[in-house]
Amino acid sequence: MSLTPQWLDELRTRVSLSALIGRSVRVQKAGREFKACCPFHNEKTPSFTINDEKGFYHCFGCGAHGDAIRWMTDHQGLPFLDAVKELAASAGMEVPAPDPRAARRAEEQKSLHDVMAAAQAFFVQSLAEDQGAQARAYLASRGFPAATVKDFGFGYAPDSRTALKEALSQFPEAMLIEAGLRIVVEGRDPYDRFRGRLMLPICDPRGRVIAFGGRILDKTKTDAPKYLNSPDTPLFDKGRTVYNLHRAAPASRQSGRVVVVEGYMDVVALAAAGIGEAVAPLGTALTEDQIERLWRMTETPVLCFDGDAAGQRAAARAIIRALPLLRPGHSLRIAVLPGGLDPDDLIKQQGVAAMEAVLAAARPMVEVLWDIERMAGPLATPEDKAGLKARLMAHVETIGDNDIKGLYRRDLNDRFGALAYPQRERPAFQPQQRASAPGGRKGPWQPAPPPIDEVSKAKLQRVGTGEIGPLLAAVVAALAQRPDLIPQYAELLVRLTPTDALRPHVDALLELANSFGTIEKRDIETISGKRQITFPSTASLGKTTFGLFSDAGVDEAILAGAMSLLVEMPLVDDALAEANRRYQAELTVENENEKERLRQRKLALSDQLRQMARTRSAL
Repeated sequence: MSLTPQWLDELRTRVSLSALIGRSVRVQKAGREFKACCPFHNEKTPSFTINDEKGFYHCFGCGAHGDAIRWMTDHQGLPFLDAVKELAASAGMEVPAPDPRAARRAEEQKSLHDVMAAAQAFFVQSLAEDQGAQARAYLASRGFPAATVKDFGFGYAPDSRTALKEALSQFPEAMLIEAGLRIVVEGRDPYDRFRGRLMLPICDPRGRVIAFGGRILDKTKTDAPKYLNSPDTPLFDKGRTVYNLHRAAPASRQSGRVVVVEGYMDVVALAAAGIGEAVAPLGTALTEDQIERLWRMTETPVLCFDGDAAGQRAAARAIIRALPLLRPGHSLRIAVLPGGLDPDDLIKQQGVAAMEAVLAAARPMVEVLWDIERMAGPLATPEDKAGLKARLMAHVETIGDNDIKGLYRRDLNDRFGALAYPQRERPAFQPQQRASAPGGRKGPWQPAPPPIDEVSKAKLQRVGTGEIGPLLAAVVAALAQRPDLIPQYAELLVRLTPTDALRPHVDALLELANSFGTIEKRDIETISGKRQITFPSTASLGKTTFGLFSDAGVDEAILAGAMSLLVEMPLVDDALAEANRRYQAELTVENENEKERLRQRKLALSDQLRQMARTRSAL
């Protein structure tokens, strides 16, 4: 089909976008534009605008943007060509004639749709007849209401090798084979694929039947798969199809969420309980195409998995598939069912409220990724822990968006640090008698007073009174002048806690550290323009350079010491505050010694900082 840009532009100009959107969304006139509550996310105050003159819509809340064709694909769920055809019909335009090969393919697909519709009608009829009694009994045992059974189109495939062929005798057998309804085996006659199974139609976004799923009913057939899906056909690609998408899309616009479960019977169970925005993949792990389709419905779908080992593996596969695709605002959340229960079991045993609680407790991907890798093996040795970090960073490297990659690296490094370097617990001190008089007489134990004299107190008060901020500014200036050094300091940059003024600069350096290849001065200029920031320079620092710069350029030895100082000083501050708290709560010798050790370390770091300042002043 030849759809030129000129023809598509003409189509857009003939379509009243506000009228098109107004068919399913309540719009209001607002000056020369129209406004509405955004249909792509839940909101109470309208931030969705429609401009007929320019031919686009835009939401200032979630960023949804597009023209009439985009509306039909994203909101109505139509494929591109179907969207164009529907708009052209309403605008009185003729779609350009396809070439002969495309016409043949379209005619073949149309004929296959007829085949699938006829097969669905046959399965539904068979369910209502005597031969469908076992299938009806199974549905009754699941407690599905009659309305749910009808809405989802349940049917029954008779336990016969030829029943479907005989019922669809108006179609050539070759078409039944192409539609995946009959199987060809060399040396034998073709036979019906689905036999003695409860049938469930699989539909495209327009609600047309494109495939089937069948559940076996005879438990004695242990050699047959419990569930059987149609093979890939000209109509059906299981890696791109999301089950129940056509029903879930309208429901998700009301609830603001999409729930992804493991199988289509789980979808039916949730729909019967009033959760209509559930969908499922089709016998495979969630694919990249399916994730993208879900993101068209909501920015953060909820993936609901069983709490067993298989569910954990499925969650891991979904996360690995999603990591390279992540982009700002788009992610997945993971909900885990109680062990041994599927959605239907949970609802029957504990009610819909329990299911809603599971979905509400869904966790971000980064938390689940951390838990999966942390529990993947023992962490008894330094080598075990190093292996954990290597696995986590390997996952981080697959993320395509640099901002998200840097944030995942920082989050996972923080979690790893808390695991690998925990605060050590010390046994409580047991007070004992000690010599308290020259004669050696024993007296009750008393804690020594805190050994902080006035001179030490004055020194401590001077620590952190503004020197750390200037030192970080000087380090940022040095790395901007020597960007080739940025990668080797990436791990330390992640651990910094910069001020609000310098946080954008540190984040920019981390983004560069995530890039591949050598970092050059022009990369600093590029990211400065992108983030609209200005890196400190030696001129802006004045004399506050801490000896980092000389006539030869950046002093790498002093830079290394400055980076270590920037990382350690806040950690020592926090540890000393905690030691003081513990000492006040429990006056033990061990707590007193630890507090004194940290105090001395803080004074040493302060002296190191002042020495750098003197080095600066001497230059």
